[in-house]
Amino acid sequence: MPSFFKGRKPKKNQQPEPENQSDDVSDEYIQASLSANLDIIRKKTGNSSDVIVRQLKMGENSDLQTALVYVEGLVDNQSIQEFLLQSMMKDDHKKQVNESDALDLISDDMMTVGKVSSFDRWEDLFSSLMEGDTIVLVDGIGKALSACTKGGEKRAISESTTQMVVRGPKGAFTESLETNTSMIRRIIKTPDLWMESLKVGRVTKTDVTLMYIHGVANDEVVKEIRQRINKIDIDSILESGYIEQLIEDQTLTPFPTIFNTERPDVVAGNLFEGRVAIFVDGTPFVLIAPALFIQFFQSAEDYYARFDIATSIRLLRVLMFTISLIAPATFVAVTTFHQEMVPTTLIVAIAAQRESVPFPAFVEALLMEITFEILREAGIRLPKAIGSAVSIVGALVIGQAAVQASIVSPAMVIIVSITAIASFATPSFDMAISARLIRFLFMIGAATFGFYGIILIFLMMVVHLCSLRSFGVPYMAPFAPFIPVNNKDTFVRLPWWTLRQRPRLISANTVREGSNQGPKTPASRSMVNGVGKEGGSNES
Repeated sequence: MPSFFKGRKPKKNQQPEPENQSDDVSDEYIQASLSANLDIIRKKTGNSSDVIVRQLKMGENSDLQTALVYVEGLVDNQSIQEFLLQSMMKDDHKKQVNESDALDLISDDMMTVGKVSSFDRWEDLFSSLMEGDTIVLVDGIGKALSACTKGGEKRAISESTTQMVVRGPKGAFTESLETNTSMIRRIIKTPDLWMESLKVGRVTKTDVTLMYIHGVANDEVVKEIRQRINKIDIDSILESGYIEQLIEDQTLTPFPTIFNTERPDVVAGNLFEGRVAIFVDGTPFVLIAPALFIQFFQSAEDYYARFDIATSIRLLRVLMFTISLIAPATFVAVTTFHQEMVPTTLIVAIAAQRESVPFPAFVEALLMEITFEILREAGIRLPKAIGSAVSIVGALVIGQAAVQASIVSPAMVIIVSITAIASFATPSFDMAISARLIRFLFMIGAATFGFYGIILIFLMMVVHLCSLRSFGVPYMAPFAPFIPVNNKDTFVRLPWWTLRQRPRLISANTVREGSNQGPKTPASRSMVNGVGKEGGSNES
């Protein structure tokens, strides 16, 4: 049978054909001819249907050709109609325009939008056009005007779906960079909140904004983050995860070294501690650096509740994280090597359950963990209406069937279920998924050496954590190195009036609040309204 693709295989050592150079801009600078400029724009954009060219005639005799160019869907059509077209098409303005000062007159007297700029390079023109600005070209002038008319459809501010709290602000970031930065401006009303705009990606030219509080953030950290972002040379940036993976200190680690959140109050709180926020256009997740290990166990709600409640919940999260790491490994070690550490009644019950199970405890735990991970991933990918139902029913049915078929023991199903539930108690998804991966290493160590293997893997994990850095800051600070004054907001959170200092290794200005902020017990224990005083209270 003859092949349809016969003769299409490239020959060896054959050089690729050069790309068609006619699509490239022939000249670096904008030409004086309006028709030539419009032809270049159409050719560069491939005559795309969403690139709108609106030609006008101006001047006393309507002999001055003018054109407006914009991309449909990226602009606010009402702004173009009210602030550009209506003013430019008025008869009194038309008579005043002549070729020599046309651009200046249009910019000064006709364009009533907020931001207007001029340029003479094609690179600037296309960059501004693709950002949602409207371009004004005049025949006979080798320059162009750019009017800020950005608009289009945007998602409204809604409640956070990944970091929900009972008490606290409900608004979350959106995919609009301007909306996200303005939400922080509404919280932190100070001119010391500085922002730096960068563009990353040769093709996407994604807007990236650095935000920090001048005088609080460490200048060396800000400089390091700026340099790492400027060194990025890639064609596309589609989400903040691209930036995170390209600027992190160490790649070969399961632990996240950059924090991400979609809550404005979390970003504001970290900015006050001296950290730097990285906003990426097109994603609601904002990066925060430097990041510490203990930071991934802290929730925004911890700072809105009383200190004793917040401390109890934090300790509970750490306990849940430990259970999600070593619960299956502990069960494997106990049933395989250390039966004497379990009460006799319990070990006899476990042995009776495992009597008909043909697999060793390690294979049994491995099988159940992989099955649960499959169910969890399938529940995420399934349609929202049936995803939760399928994952719950699937877990119940498969667990019950596996027990009845003597493939796994009931005790192992309980252990795996508790482990899965405990993994959801970690506030940060990145840290929770790291525990899901490391859990298998602990299981291998327990199956090989018992509790000695668990301790060995644990020591290796601690050494690895102590070796990590996040933009030069030790990942395990303030535990290693140990900084007593900064341990008031780690696994425990002391009252707000005791948190006088910011993290020493992160912030340039460590003083957070004034002294003597604690509650004062009044000398008199009488009631405020006078009840209890001698003579009683005055009746009205």
